[in-house]
Amino acid sequence: MKILPVIFFVLFSIETLQAQPNCNVFLWEGDTAQYKACILLTENQHKYYQFSKAFHHLVDSAISLCPHFAYAYREKAAPYVKSGNFLEWKKYIDLAVRYDSVGYLPVRASLRYKFFADYHGTIKDIELLEKTSKSNNHYTSNGTYHLSVVKALCYKQTGDIHAGIQIIENLVKHGDYAVGLYDYLHLGVMYYQVEDYEKAIDALNKQQTRNNLAEVSYYLALCHKRLGNTTAYLQAKQSAIDMYKMNVKMFDDYHNMIDQVSEKQFQNNF
Repeated sequence: MKILPVIFFVLFSIETLQAQPNCNVFLWEGDTAQYKACILLTENQHKYYQFSKAFHHLVDSAISLCPHFAYAYREKAAPYVKSGNFLEWKKYIDLAVRYDSVGYLPVRASLRYKFFADYHGTIKDIELLEKTSKSNNHYTSNGTYHLSVVKALCYKQTGDIHAGIQIIENLVKHGDYAVGLYDYLHLGVMYYQVEDYEKAIDALNKQQTRNNLAEVSYYLALCHKRLGNTTAYLQAKQSAIDMYKMNVKMFDDYHNMIDQVSEKQFQNNF
């Protein structure tokens, strides 16, 4: 299945990658109820604070006009995940997925992975998307990862590192895929974890040319240390320390990222 290239990566706030729907599409399809609900919601939602009763009343009014309007359920869900009420978020995002699985499985999978550490559930969502979508050009809701990378990380977190390696290897070899911000870093760390240090160093060197971070030098240092390459180890170690002090490292506003290195790890391992 062809993977379309991604020209740039921009970090969006939670769930903002999914744009407002084009209401005219519903009209062209003869779904006047969904068209009216779409117009009502998209033309008025900017008037209200997302956590206000007025906003929820507006969303509920759109749902009353069209109970199968997926975007309304997604909008209903968004304030709940932002406030940490994951049970209510799950209830409404499940309805969005029911009525538009291709549109909202990426959102549900992304946030299952990011906030719940629900790795098995995330894999199920991604595999369902792979079966139902004609495209493999699906990314997390903030645009950071291709969902195949998320799937690989989920396999890693559930103990199947080799499956994760295979997924990312296949992805980065694909001629139409634009390698992501952290793809080679995660691949390199997986190689390190299975003690394939030469491949780990190769992947981490590729990461350095794309998006160099303290974490890259940190894992390079560990690889060289295991191989007994003292000079390379000391160079990578110092680079990691310097970059960490300059705050050139992995960062996400809402959670600690997989393979992100903490100050304690620097102290214990160096």
